[in-house]
Amino acid sequence: MSEDQREVIAFLRDPSSYGPGVDRVEVIETHASLVFIAGDRVFKLKRAVTYPYLDFSTADLRRRACEAELVLNRRTAPTLYEEVRGLFRRPGGAVSFAPNGEALDWVVVMRRFDQDLLFHALAETGRLDRHVMDRLADRITAFHAGAEQRFDRGGAAEMARVAEIQYHSLAAVQWAGFTRECVEGIREKWRNRLTMVSPLLDCRRGTGKVRHCHGDLHLRNICLFQGEPTLFDCLEFDDTLASVDVLYDLAFLLMDLEHRGLSHHANRILNRYLDRTAEDDGLAAMPLFLSIRAGIRAQAVANAVERAPDSRASEELAADARRYLDLAHLLFRSQSCKLIAIGGVSGTGKSTLAAALAPELGLRPGARVLRSDVIRKLLLGVEPEDRLSASAYDPEITRKVYDALCQKAATGLAAGYTVIIDAVALRAKERCSFAEVARAAAVPLAGLWLEGQPEVMADRIRNRVGDASDASPEVLAQQLRHDPGKIAWVRIEAGGQLEDCLAIARRVLADQSVAG
Repeated sequence: MSEDQREVIAFLRDPSSYGPGVDRVEVIETHASLVFIAGDRVFKLKRAVTYPYLDFSTADLRRRACEAELVLNRRTAPTLYEEVRGLFRRPGGAVSFAPNGEALDWVVVMRRFDQDLLFHALAETGRLDRHVMDRLADRITAFHAGAEQRFDRGGAAEMARVAEIQYHSLAAVQWAGFTRECVEGIREKWRNRLTMVSPLLDCRRGTGKVRHCHGDLHLRNICLFQGEPTLFDCLEFDDTLASVDVLYDLAFLLMDLEHRGLSHHANRILNRYLDRTAEDDGLAAMPLFLSIRAGIRAQAVANAVERAPDSRASEELAADARRYLDLAHLLFRSQSCKLIAIGGVSGTGKSTLAAALAPELGLRPGARVLRSDVIRKLLLGVEPEDRLSASAYDPEITRKVYDALCQKAATGLAAGYTVIIDAVALRAKERCSFAEVARAAAVPLAGLWLEGQPEVMADRIRNRVGDASDASPEVLAQQLRHDPGKIAWVRIEAGGQLEDCLAIARRVLADQSVAG
């Protein structure tokens, strides 16, 4: 039987409990916690609840969870998390923060931050942009790289256990209007996909891809703190649930962005993450990872329905929960894949077109984009936006760049994802290498060759800021003097607006799909 926390909650709701300067307490409720925002501090209380995946039923279990939360979240937000504080009973019977005997309960104390800077709030107000997404992807990459490897966790058997727990949690939901057919159907899809990717999951565990991750990495658990994307509120109550494949950890964020109609941000984060890691081999498991994450979110939102303040809020939460469960199904929708190569001299807008097309193509969250400029930088051990000297563009390094493009493209296609290669490809043998990748994968190749007026391309190059390309107007002039030979790809005039180029590219791809 869960303990009665009414006195503790009443104390934490009371502004006078926090001393001078606090005249109002804001309360945020989740299925597992109550968060009290008072003055410049936040006090997080674990609910005395038990679910199939967590047990906060006693004060001691809650204390241990609080202590774990403090330690684990300091990995990503050391200045945000301050301490674990006990709540006690005074001799007169009143609840107090003053130590006195055995604690009644425990809270995690955090520094307050502007709730408008939570990423879900930034998403709702259209304040997320590609620069913030790149910084977030880099932050997650660095966190995963330093996270503890767990060779005793993860793998196919553990993922099957997680899926089954999640199925039972969904089946137990009474308030969201989930149909039995929908819940049983997602269980079957999870089981079928697990059968397909089990060897991959076990292989990735054996190569150190399972790490002690965040575990709950959706938009409500990311904020801009002191100007930087900051991950907080990680999963602390179960080491097993938090020790997962790094791509499964990332999948929660990607799924949440998809749910909110922000597929372009999801695609950008996935590609930035994959560029900076050696995780392309795990792409075949991504539909499963995304779908299970959508199921988890469906259940979490559904649990909030019965706590809604009124019928309208209840209906909105129930509808949102159903949308998450619908997404869990849609993420398995079969999609044909192809290899798309976008070539042309610098300044024609290859990368801009690739970024615009990618979210629309193939399995979610869209196509794998392979940009030669980024691949070159990472092969040479520098940041994508760092400048390289001319020697970094000698023929041997360029050959390695195109070899890497082809290898990564083959991996993405084998996983069932559409791949876009973004490269100048002035030499016929470079273009032929892409065609060979498509032939080997038995997928169509769509080649798009972008062209424009030299002065337009030179102006675009001069106006670039923080871009991976090292091209200059002088480099462009050299490229224009080079004879690329016969171009068998579809030529597109790209000197105008992106919308015009994008519309032509879409028509070309649609026509080729019909012809195929």
